[in-house]
Amino acid sequence: MSLAFADDNRLGTYLKDRRDKLDPVALGFATGRRRTPGLRREEVAQRANISPTWYTWLEQGRGGAPSADVLDRISRALMLTEAEREHLFLLGLGRPPEARYRRSDGASPRLQRVLDALLPCPALIRTATWDVVAWNRAASVLLTDYDAAPPEERNALRMMFLDPQARARHYDWDAIARFVVSAFRVDAARAGAAAEVAPLVEELCRRSPEFAAMWRENEVLPHVEAVKRMRHPQLGTIAFEHSVFAVDGRLDLSMLVYNPASAADAEKIAALLSTTASKN
Repeated sequence: MSLAFADDNRLGTYLKDRRDKLDPVALGFATGRRRTPGLRREEVAQRANISPTWYTWLEQGRGGAPSADVLDRISRALMLTEAEREHLFLLGLGRPPEARYRRSDGASPRLQRVLDALLPCPALIRTATWDVVAWNRAASVLLTDYDAAPPEERNALRMMFLDPQARARHYDWDAIARFVVSAFRVDAARAGAAAEVAPLVEELCRRSPEFAAMWRENEVLPHVEAVKRMRHPQLGTIAFEHSVFAVDGRLDLSMLVYNPASAADAEKIAALLSTTASKN
């Protein structure tokens, strides 16, 4: 049974609460004589282009579960935020809505402070299209000098397949590349960004036969916790535990953290960061 149609009718209560908070005048409705604040049920139904009777039944907990299309129309009619829209779907259907991709405007100063606090761990934030939009100093020193790279080249997938230096850093490049392609496919699908990644996929298929072959295989690999070894020109072989985290519940952003796999590696990285900081 959907959460919406339990005895307490949480969906109906939520709809009424959101309806009461809207200003009829601002939305083009005459105030007239109103017994309650906000919009009337028939006004919400009009804005959502659904039957007033059907909307009334939804608020009363009658008529069965609504469709995703109806909930989407109601969310627009009630001018819900993304968080409110997700809550509406959870109440009405017991699941979140399908992802609607939104292009990232980059990382906030607060997120940058989080990255900087993770030293000596290299850490970065990437979009669903795998554009790197924020990083800390350890990521620049250990992984790629993102500050020196033009914005259009700060793409983790493009670096993986088109940058010879990035390729040389990885042990067992083929296995890592296959996992990267699989993870990229999942990230794009989860964020609803298929249209946005299409130009990048087309470019990489044209410029990298290896990427083209891996993309055609259409594999989705399970996440496996493993130590990732990398070659560094000054430190030699460095081992990392690689973790990915969601950012504030946003499907379009994720945070990658490379945690040194041993105390010795952490000490070497910290020493290198101290040296590079003194030179700057």
